[in-house]
Amino acid sequence: MEEKVKKAIEKPLENLNMVIDSISFEKGNLNIVLDSDEIIDLDRIVEASHLVNDILDKEDFIKDGYMLDISSKEKGGN
Repeated sequence: MEEKVKKAIEKPLENLNMVIDSISFEKGNLNIVLDSDEIIDLDRIVEASHLVNDILDKEDFIKDGYMLDISSKEKGGN
């Protein structure tokens, strides 16, 4: 299932200059971690969440209820 989700959202996320770092589905939670050369702030997470939600609703890969959690890969150093 993770591979189907990845294939469906990979290109649209690239249009937002984001790539998928990881996808996991455990205990009703779909966790997607994104990475980018640019800072992924809260506004970009919201934008990605709307995009991914729309695609997942259309494709209907997950038949049961689930929680979508989209986050950014942590960058080291400050």
